[in-house]
Amino acid sequence: MGRLNRQALARLASTFQADIDRRRIPGAVIAVALGGHVELFETLGQLDAQAGTPMREDAIFRIYSMTKPLVSLAALMLAEEGRLQLTDPVARYLPEFGRQRVAVEEGGAVRLEPVRQLATVHDLLRHTAGLTYEFLGDSPVQQQYRAAKVGRLSQTNAEFSRTLAALPLAHQPGSRWEYSRATDVLGALLEVVSGQRLGQLLRERILAPLGMTDTAFSVPREHWHRIAEPLAQDPDTGEAVTLLDGRAAPAFESGGGGLMSTAHDYIRFLQLLRQRGQFEGTRLVSRKTVEWMTADHLGRIAPAGDLLPPGHGFGLGFAVRLASGLAAQPGSAGQYFWSGIGGTFFLVDPAEDLFALLLLQAPHQRIHYRNLFRHLVYAAVD
Repeated sequence: MGRLNRQALARLASTFQADIDRRRIPGAVIAVALGGHVELFETLGQLDAQAGTPMREDAIFRIYSMTKPLVSLAALMLAEEGRLQLTDPVARYLPEFGRQRVAVEEGGAVRLEPVRQLATVHDLLRHTAGLTYEFLGDSPVQQQYRAAKVGRLSQTNAEFSRTLAALPLAHQPGSRWEYSRATDVLGALLEVVSGQRLGQLLRERILAPLGMTDTAFSVPREHWHRIAEPLAQDPDTGEAVTLLDGRAAPAFESGGGGLMSTAHDYIRFLQLLRQRGQFEGTRLVSRKTVEWMTADHLGRIAPAGDLLPPGHGFGLGFAVRLASGLAAQPGSAGQYFWSGIGGTFFLVDPAEDLFALLLLQAPHQRIHYRNLFRHLVYAAVD
């Protein structure tokens, strides 16, 4: 195992602080750990720039898609118990997914063709179920997602599933990787398998055992003062910045992006992954399941869009690096990571026994800062 350069870690913190001083971002919490020991933990800037309150260690952030690895782990825990298999068709648990058709664009028109094979639980976990996200483009299917308001918080997970399944697929299941509403569908499926609401399942099986006491789909009133807020106006466009509120309990417990969490909580989850399924003497999932989860599951399946950098595949809940080169950021083969649209990011690098976490709320600057963070973390590895 290597070591971390203290000057480079200080530079990481000062670089983010400089952008806070320039009012590019309101504030951040950053953590870098080596060998399971947190070597850097910094609270920078402001929790709420409008109120002038300083950032705090227990700040609560909207982690959006960093919800996905937790929900994916819950699915694999139920699979370990024989309660589902990844080869199962989604329609076995959510029958509405047995009647889908695929939209095919031809000459400015759209025709629907039959599904050649039903999407499986495996497809949901690796985003090859033929689904999409409405905010990633303007295809006819994405337009239908937006018209149906598939992500509205007033619906239950079961109602969401029925709404989405009534719309056409963007691809034949198993044919393309496209980042999508798949983990939201997985959340609805887990409710059927477990007989519990998704939030209750996560709390009992993962959050409570790990001591992640501040991670949930909403924040209790007594902790509202700890919620980190974005700048009121985007520093590039001047437009108002709007994120999930997080104060009211939603009917829709989005497995793909609904959790609120803190740095201390998410570090406990990263420690579980680093230790391949056990934490503080308690095993939640087997070593082999974590190794399987963090391996590439795409092979020759081509990705759509540019969310997966060159030299990367996708595991069961996050991106997996396949080569030390090719991508425009440093890293090791075997590294895995994911991020949230609000500005959050994590990585785990087993080769260096390293993990790192960035929490901020700057949705339109998120790509710049997660790439900057990753580069500055690796600049500190001696």
